[in-house]
Amino acid sequence: MEQIVFGIGITALTGALATIAGSAEDTESNIGSQGDPNSQVQLAPQMGFVHRIFNKAVAGEPPAYGLWCALGAGLAWAFMAMQVNAVLAIVLGCVLAVFVQGVYATTAYLGRTASLAKFGQPVYVDVLKSMTSVTMAHAFIAIFSTVTLCHLINGALGHPFPLPLLGLIWGIALGAAGSATGNPYYGKERQYQNQKFGAGVPISASGNIVRYAEAGERNSLDNGFFTHKIGGSASGVCFGLIVFLEIWRTILFEQISAGWGAIIVGILMILIFTVIDRYIEVWARKNYGPYTEAKVAS
Repeated sequence: MEQIVFGIGITALTGALATIAGSAEDTESNIGSQGDPNSQVQLAPQMGFVHRIFNKAVAGEPPAYGLWCALGAGLAWAFMAMQVNAVLAIVLGCVLAVFVQGVYATTAYLGRTASLAKFGQPVYVDVLKSMTSVTMAHAFIAIFSTVTLCHLINGALGHPFPLPLLGLIWGIALGAAGSATGNPYYGKERQYQNQKFGAGVPISASGNIVRYAEAGERNSLDNGFFTHKIGGSASGVCFGLIVFLEIWRTILFEQISAGWGAIIVGILMILIFTVIDRYIEVWARKNYGPYTEAKVAS
């Protein structure tokens, strides 16, 4: 019984860390314009819309965060093997991983913007200096939280996978949660506020992203302020639930039928969430219907 109570406590802690990681990851992604909506940022100068958005995407969020979290976890594991305190080892590993992220962001922004020079898109040095530091700060929070929860899973719960492999797996899951949950909010609600709600992005509007903020030209910090409130929170809740429910079912049901109990509970959870998602989708379609053009009175 004590072991189960201890496991549930660790489960709650890892879920909280995952919530923080998901929120920071999505905000970092939106400030850096990394992910699916970035295609419109990349397209904008080609359509004649010069902008001040920090454009650093050369890979999707899942592989990028898989790399950074695996790197942070691997370095932390190496430091701990040298008898360094676990907390200090995780901090040092994540700091070094964030430096790699900063190099990645800098070279990606300069390389992508240089490829758009013939379309008149300049490299803004102030954007490079200010945005890189902000994305690195958010990336550190996301990587540190993820590596810490991996260490808890490995050390406190006795997971057989080594820390670097856990970092790779949960880093990919972190990037996938932010990409699937938060990016649509950044792409449709923020980049295309000049389009009517529900209209989608018509071909004629491709690349015509919103480039002006409430005062002056819009930059990536404006996007971060806007998307963190809902998109970041939703991504955090998504990743937090993934981690919490995954570990929860393992703690409570792994001892049943040599592990089959946890597998069956996992399948049942997937089916329940599928039914709930389908119900919400049908309810939304019935209540709101398809988008229709507004008719102008003659």
